[in-house]
Amino acid sequence: MPKTKAKRVVLKLSGEALMGNLGYGIDPAVAKSIAEQVKGVHGKGIQVAIVIGGGNIFRGLKAASEGMDRATADYMGMLATMLNGLALQDALEKNGVHTRVMTAIEMHELAEPYIRRRAIRHLEKGRVVIFVCGTGNPYFTTDTAAALRAIEIGAEMVLKATKVDGVYSKDPVKFADAVRYTKLEYMEVLKNKLKVMDATAVSLCMDNSLPIVVFSIKKEGNLKLAVEGKKIGTVIS
Repeated sequence: MPKTKAKRVVLKLSGEALMGNLGYGIDPAVAKSIAEQVKGVHGKGIQVAIVIGGGNIFRGLKAASEGMDRATADYMGMLATMLNGLALQDALEKNGVHTRVMTAIEMHELAEPYIRRRAIRHLEKGRVVIFVCGTGNPYFTTDTAAALRAIEIGAEMVLKATKVDGVYSKDPVKFADAVRYTKLEYMEVLKNKLKVMDATAVSLCMDNSLPIVVFSIKKEGNLKLAVEGKKIGTVIS
């Protein structure tokens, strides 16, 4: 189980989380809602780092499956995460939260390059840090980037924000008999190929005893409950 009231966390946001009910792109109202939830947690003295995906703009795996070179598709997906990171930074700073965007692919005019010690210092100074461009390497997902960055900066848990309220035995949207798990072990996720995070990300968390909390970001207040170690969503440990 995650510790009560973690002091430093990594929030993993999918690009689709910013899309809301739109078919594409970024819904400003959703970005604002997420920013307000992060502000509520940050205001309690919790150090928050965010890893964001880019699926609302471009999905590398989908493009690769349709014939595009996989590495090229993945790099395009990384660039999409930069757009999302800047949008979220804007929403946070409009809420009075000092924010830094750090990128795994250098783009000096837009964001700082990712340097582990600098990222930790930003967190210690009370800034929210948004990590974009994944790991900077093709063939690795932003889930893996979230696990890696969490381990690097000494976070106490990874908070996987989704559209559903936890991990299910199968897709709850398609199957009415889908069962929600409240607790899982890492090996259960890997053996049963549960679609939570990719296997590399789960393995990294398992090897470093880093808990994963899967919860719905759509309901306001859930992020605060997850950080406080309250019973919410699914805990993988």
